[in-house]
Amino acid sequence: MNTALVLGLLLLGSLTFSAQALPLSLSEIAGKRLYREGVSASGEPIMARVGVSNVVLPATQLPCANCHGDDGLGRPEGGVRAPDLSWSRLTSNHGQQQVNGRSYLAYSDSTLARAVQEGRDPGNNRLDPTMPRFVLSISDQRNLTAYLKRLAEDRDPGLSPDSLHLGTLLPGAGPLSEEGATVAAVLNGCVARINEAGGIHGRQLRLTILDPGTDRASAEKALDRLIDEEQVFALIAPLAPALDMDLAARLEEAGIPLIGPLSLQGTPHTSPQIFEPLPGLREQLIALAEYASASLRVLQGPTLIAYPDESGQRLAAQELGRYLQGHAWQNVRLQAYDPAGDDLPLGSRSVFYLGSSSGFSRLAERLQTAGQVPYLFATSNQVAGNLTQVPSGFSRRVFLAYPFVPSDWTLAGRLALTQLREHQGLGGQHAVLQVGAFSSMMLLSEGMKQAGRDASRGKLVSALEGLHDFDTGLTPLISFGPGRRLGLSGAHIVTVDLPDQRFYLVAPYKPIAATP
Repeated sequence: MNTALVLGLLLLGSLTFSAQALPLSLSEIAGKRLYREGVSASGEPIMARVGVSNVVLPATQLPCANCHGDDGLGRPEGGVRAPDLSWSRLTSNHGQQQVNGRSYLAYSDSTLARAVQEGRDPGNNRLDPTMPRFVLSISDQRNLTAYLKRLAEDRDPGLSPDSLHLGTLLPGAGPLSEEGATVAAVLNGCVARINEAGGIHGRQLRLTILDPGTDRASAEKALDRLIDEEQVFALIAPLAPALDMDLAARLEEAGIPLIGPLSLQGTPHTSPQIFEPLPGLREQLIALAEYASASLRVLQGPTLIAYPDESGQRLAAQELGRYLQGHAWQNVRLQAYDPAGDDLPLGSRSVFYLGSSSGFSRLAERLQTAGQVPYLFATSNQVAGNLTQVPSGFSRRVFLAYPFVPSDWTLAGRLALTQLREHQGLGGQHAVLQVGAFSSMMLLSEGMKQAGRDASRGKLVSALEGLHDFDTGLTPLISFGPGRRLGLSGAHIVTVDLPDQRFYLVAPYKPIAATP
């Protein structure tokens, strides 16, 4: 092998190795939190003295990252430009040439501690009085120094100066393949539209779609690949019910934000990393129950909650049952329902149905054959695709929860969705999933814009948490907040004239009453 080739291979190997930075140590992780949030690993409050008058403030109000940025490169703040904190610059043997023309000696661990705590540089000159002087323990200072040594290489994966890498899990085969293809078309269309408009802060979006398969093991493997191999910055509108409750824990472990209507499938995902633009199955069912109790004489029952024997659906059915029993509904019964079986739940005045659209029409047919036409309640995203098969005897006795209705659509929103559908060859199928994916991309775009050019996962989460009355143009106004990760918590209630397939709004959207 010739010498040039050997050197080339060695160089390639060194580049590959350097690109895969080692994970932060526990000390460095603690230093990162102190740098970005002003929080001590001990849990004790950190204070800082500010200005010539030594005003004392909590460090959480003025962490290092406020002025120096998450990347440590510094940026103008209040007429003063904070310096670059990269360790290579701080420890340069050539000194630190500043904008005021003064040269500074290189920093060491001890002189850095003096700068942070006393506001003096290695030459014992006073630093600008706008820099806070932090009161740190030896351990906190050690953690902060350890992190500053890694700061230059600590970047959130999936984010580069010119690109933003997103990922999602969408089935390409199996019972949800059509839904997966629909969401993929919407997401790809949104990415193309954003990139054609110049991206977000000059960054072009890139989307990686992996098939989660149909079981938990394959879904976990696909998620791990997105996080560990593809190293995506955030997840957007995934459709992987097999992940169930494990998804939130994995996202929190990796620090990855997710924006998407997960709870439509039944399992609630309460995590600070997950933002949902649409109400979940639980919220829509409770909206139906609130309408029924206020407008229909059904509290005496009997009331049946029929659901498929799947974890997410079962959990939603159990929560609905507890809600009904806690709100004066009587004779409430839950039953796992197999549409292919022979068991038939009879004798109910009201039936809340969870499951597939084919199962819904099959249940209605069986009930009518038995001479029964109870009120039927379901969510539109689960059953609307098969309403033409529901017997006409249930006309105006079927009530559906919709996260949005056409009257929610602004002219701009309608135009944007119509253009996307035409460009991607989509019709109106799976409209809730389409709007959910479209709204998720709008939230991602707005959150990244507010996070700024110096974006990070943490800044995206903070920006999304601060969104209030955000107008997607296709849904009621969306709001998040501390501890609030569902952008909408209620639903419109619609009844159906089955012979004519005409839909009538009987109760407009309103948030459901808070439930324990």
